[in-house]
Parts: sequence; structure tokens; C-alpha cells
Amino acid sequence: MKCVNQLLLAGAFAVASSAQANDLNQVIDSSSEINKSALTSQNKIDAISDNMQSRLQQFRTLNKEIEGLVVYNNQLDKQIKNQLEEMAAINASMDQVSVIERQITPLMLRMITGLEQFVTLDVPFLKDERANRIAKLKSMMDRADITSSEKFRRVLEAYQVEVEYGRTIEAYTTLLEVDGQEREVDMLRIGRLELLYVTKDSAKAGSWNKETKQFDALPNTNISQINKGVRIARKQLAPDMLTLPIQAAQ
Repeated sequence: MKCVNQLLLAGAFAVASSAQANDLNQVIDSSSEINKSALTSQNKIDAISDNMQSRLQQFRTLNKEIEGLVVYNNQLDKQIKNQLEEMAAINASMDQVSVIERQITPLMLRMITGLEQFVTLDVPFLKDERANRIAKLKSMMDRADITSSEKFRRVLEAYQVEVEYGRTIEAYTTLLEVDGQEREVDMLRIGRLELLYVTKDSAKAGSWNKETKQFDALPNTNISQINKGVRIARKQLAPDMLTLPIQAAQ
């Protein structure tokens, strides 16, 4: 009987142990499933967190770009405003240029006419050269391929040349009627103060008379000084004192 009881107890213990083992396995399996589920959830959470961080970084980057674009656009607005103001000023200037251009053409024509009259009344030196210069100015005024500014520059340049004549000394060779005969002579111009000539053979000399508008013969005693002046003007002699007949200023 005792043995039977021991067997029953052993069997019950075995059954209980087996039941406990099964329960433990179930608990372990459940725990494992929970861990797996938790790991999966954590992975999803990490992925979502990483995605949110990435999007946040993108958001911050875009905000910085937007701020930069706002500053850039504001600067462009200022530049465009300034350019529009400059364009308005240029348009106004162009309108003024058109007005000035219409006024300057008659002015240049009057200046050329005045220059021509001055040359006609002036001491008759380099007559062909000065007449050609005025003729070119007149022809230039009819040309459409030359701007008004260039025309005005050339007119002023012609005036400047005439001004320079008044403060320079010059010698040149030309043909002149002397005693009814055309002869080759050396002309000596001293500013606009005096215009003298001496024949190539140094036999005759004369000076321009502003009153009679013709050359007056000079004594032979002046010839050496005129020849000296010619050589000085041609830079063949160093500048020196000259003794020449000078007409009194009126």
C-alpha cells in the first residue's frame, strides 16, 4: 500500500512538473513574442524619430534659404528701383540732348561763318590752308554720318588753331607777286603782329600793311634780320633778338 501511494505521489509530481514546464514554456514563448513585438515597435519608433529629425533639419534648412531669398529679393527691389530712377534720368537727359542738338547746329553754323569772316579780314598768311579748313567744316555740317558732338569738336579745334596762330612764329615758302612778277618767297609770320616776306635771292623784302591790305617794300637793311627770323622759326637757329619793323597797334 505504501508503495502504491509513493507511486501515485511520484506520478502526481511528474504530472505537476510537466504542467509547470508547459506553463513556463508558454510564458517564455509569450515573453519572446512580446520582446519581438517590442523590438519591432522600437524599430518603428526609431525610424519615425529619424524621419522626423530629417524633416526637421530640412525644415530648418528651407527656413534659412527662405530668409536668404527674402533679403536677396529686398536688395533686388532696391536695385530695380534705382535702375528705374536712372532710366528716368537718362530719358530726361536724352530729351534735353535732343533740344540741345537742335540748338547747337545753328550755333555751329554761325561759328563757321564768323570764323570765315575773321580769316578774310585777318593777316593773309596760309590762305589756302585756312580756306580749306573752313571749306571742310562747311562740308562736314551736311554729313549725317558725323555726330553733332564730333562736329562741335572739330569746329572748336579750328578755333583753337586760329588762336594758336596769334602766339607762335612760323616760316613757310609760297608764291607772291613782287613788283608785278610772281616770285617764290619765304614768309615770316610773327603771331598776328607782323607778316613779312623775303625773296629767295634776298633781293627784295616787304611787310603786310593792315591799312592798305597789301605788302609794302622794306629797305634792304631789314633783309638780314628777316632771314634770321626765318631760320629761327624753322629751328635752324636758337631763339634770339630780332630787329624788325613793327606796325603800331591801332
